[in-house]
Amino acid sequence: MTESQNPSEEYLRHCSTIISKVSAQQKEIKQAAQWFAASILAGRMVHVFGSGHSRIMVEEMWPRYGSFPGFNPIVELSLSFHNLVVGANGQRQAMFLENVSGLAERILRNFDLSEKDTALIISSSGTNIVPVEMAELFQQRKIKVVALITKDHSTKSASKRKDGKKLSDFADLILDSGAPVGDSMVYIKGLETPVAPGSTVGGVMLINSIKAEVAKILTDSGHAPKVLAAANVVGTEKAVELFEAAYDEHAHRMAKLYGHVGIPSYVSENKK
Repeated sequence: MTESQNPSEEYLRHCSTIISKVSAQQKEIKQAAQWFAASILAGRMVHVFGSGHSRIMVEEMWPRYGSFPGFNPIVELSLSFHNLVVGANGQRQAMFLENVSGLAERILRNFDLSEKDTALIISSSGTNIVPVEMAELFQQRKIKVVALITKDHSTKSASKRKDGKKLSDFADLILDSGAPVGDSMVYIKGLETPVAPGSTVGGVMLINSIKAEVAKILTDSGHAPKVLAAANVVGTEKAVELFEAAYDEHAHRMAKLYGHVGIPSYVSENKK
């Protein structure tokens, strides 16, 4: 532990280390992109889930400027609505709910999943029950799971599950945010606890690295994605055209996830 006399410079120095750790994961980034692109090219979806502050990475993937359809952002407000902090819909309830066994199954009950789908589950600690069960359920359905965790932090954290299993135990591929144990990276003299977390920095870099690789694969395959773009980049008319087309494509892809929900007679082979 080194107490900083220049906190902002110290934080940015740690961020530089995170950049290096993300850059060292090119093989994993490209593999994730290949799996995700295959799902999108098959007309299916990449399911992206994160509880708590991991929601940030879900929304970074889609929808926002520089992103495109093909991703199903699963954001449960009961697990991630932090604005009120206390009182009704407060943080205490959200932290409680993300460790309720069975909630992941109820969330996925809403979707007609296919083995052509893929999943990206984000959890810095990789120890809370809902994201771990989410990954477990996807794998049971033979859907490839990419886990985005903070390896050092996850290794030092205890699983909330009775069997001790973590998100990494249900992942076909693991990405590391590169942040330290405890996430926060700056120690201030006279302050007992560190401040300024780093997992979001690494997580966002990984998300956008994957996004860029997927865009290249789709474009090279003759299926250039409909990318949300700002009017001051492509012009107002084109920006509106892209937004409408991208949202329409998202709706059409999502329709496939609802079409046969709860229909027992639906033949499993049709889901592949």
